[in-house]
Amino acid sequence: MTRSLFAKAMVLFFAGLLLIALLIFVPAGTLRYPGGLLLCAILFIPMFIAGLVMMVKAPALLEKRLRMKEEQAEQSTVIKLSGLMFIAGFVLSGLDFRFGWLPLPGWVSAAAAVVFLIAYALYAEVLRENAYLSRTIKVQEGQKVVDTGLYGVVRHPMYAVTLLLFMSMPLVLGSAIGFIVFLAYPAIIAKRIRNEEEVLTEGLAGYAEYKQKVRWRMIPFIW
Repeated sequence: MTRSLFAKAMVLFFAGLLLIALLIFVPAGTLRYPGGLLLCAILFIPMFIAGLVMMVKAPALLEKRLRMKEEQAEQSTVIKLSGLMFIAGFVLSGLDFRFGWLPLPGWVSAAAAVVFLIAYALYAEVLRENAYLSRTIKVQEGQKVVDTGLYGVVRHPMYAVTLLLFMSMPLVLGSAIGFIVFLAYPAIIAKRIRNEEEVLTEGLAGYAEYKQKVRWRMIPFIW
């Protein structure tokens, strides 16, 4: 554990918490937004715990997860589109709660929270299986193809899990309008996956054979 890594992790954590809170609660016009409070709790409490665990047991993996600068120029579009989706989705969800445009029943929010937490557990399993995971697309020194566990089912289990995570967020917030905005995510992530597979096929030994072995990219029997 290093002080600089811990400091960087804490700064990014609290900056993310503040940003999400502003995007949700300012449009809602109140802190008494049950869906907003629930989302912040299920998003940031497990994130904080997972960060502490990685800090102690796998600081190198945590450092990779904190690295945000993309080396692939094509990914700048993906990042911008994702950012716009999150901003629009959260702001409209807050406004939806404030003005009651298309609110969803409370049981939908609760069910979505359960799905979110299950997806979070699967995300932790993906991190455990693949020590090469990074937020940026590149082939790392000494990297090998991982084809066990969830990687034996789909080639990109991390993206499959984030699909569950992100699509459940507006439902936790209780907003049908927010959910419509987040429907853009599958198309955005598909663009990222195609670029990532080009990079891995070209630079990672054995990845071309892995694609033949594991047919599905993200969703079994669909894509």
